[in-house]
Amino acid sequence: MQATKVTAVAASIFGLAAAPATAGSSAQPGQTVGQAPGAPLPVGLYFIDTSSFGSRDIAPRGTDSNVNLPSFIWATPADIVGGRLQFVVLQPITASSTRGAAYQSGFGQTLLAAQVAWKLGHDLNFSYLLGAYLPSDTKIVIQNPVLHQRFAITYNGDGWNLTGNVLYGTFFDTRSATGTYYPDFLNLDLTATKHFGKWEVGPVAFGSTDLPTGDPSYARQGQVAVGALVGYNFGPVNLQAYVTRDVIQRNYAGLETRGWLRVTVPIYQDKDAPPAASPVIRKF
Repeated sequence: MQATKVTAVAASIFGLAAAPATAGSSAQPGQTVGQAPGAPLPVGLYFIDTSSFGSRDIAPRGTDSNVNLPSFIWATPADIVGGRLQFVVLQPITASSTRGAAYQSGFGQTLLAAQVAWKLGHDLNFSYLLGAYLPSDTKIVIQNPVLHQRFAITYNGDGWNLTGNVLYGTFFDTRSATGTYYPDFLNLDLTATKHFGKWEVGPVAFGSTDLPTGDPSYARQGQVAVGALVGYNFGPVNLQAYVTRDVIQRNYAGLETRGWLRVTVPIYQDKDAPPAASPVIRKF
């Protein structure tokens, strides 16, 4: 596969992060926009780092945060019912300043996950990811373990990346050691970009919400954000940058503007490995 297409597909994988402790989502909302997680990667080992800085408009002083998501993805030659088996290890690093207070930083929840990605034909792809966020001792991030699932569908024909990625998290224990309540969460990341040679441009959007809880005192949070992405493939390194702005927020006390930068680097690729096969569909 040519380097341009390899790095574009490699950008399909996920940056998963621990969110600030006041939010229910362990998977940082908006982290996979611009990617194509429904499509299988070519066999190999990949490094992907997504870093973002956001500022939330809260009077008299806003809340700022930086989330860095270095990850390694191993796309194996293993075939699972016609889909490619892939493994993910990610160690987020985060820093935040709440309403003008001094910055605090630390490691977030380590993610361990496996994914199977299928080519469905006609440039349609689908993937399912199952993993877990491990417990964290960092006070400014979610600390409890989380069961994490993803369902992604990608159309990648004619230079397009049309992707919807649903991220669902279930907490094993909804109370932290300090009494913080953690609700289950649901995120949706959306991408509609087009490649023009080595360039990539297009709109992106995401939404997130805490799911209903049994705690009447908890104020559920949610947001909807829109933005635009531009990318350039240097071959083999692929860079993407995008900016998002909340248009709706619930119980975050203000709208957030966030800038994102992603680098995708194929460390190793098996040039002789066959591409992922499509499932065999029998007609009866």
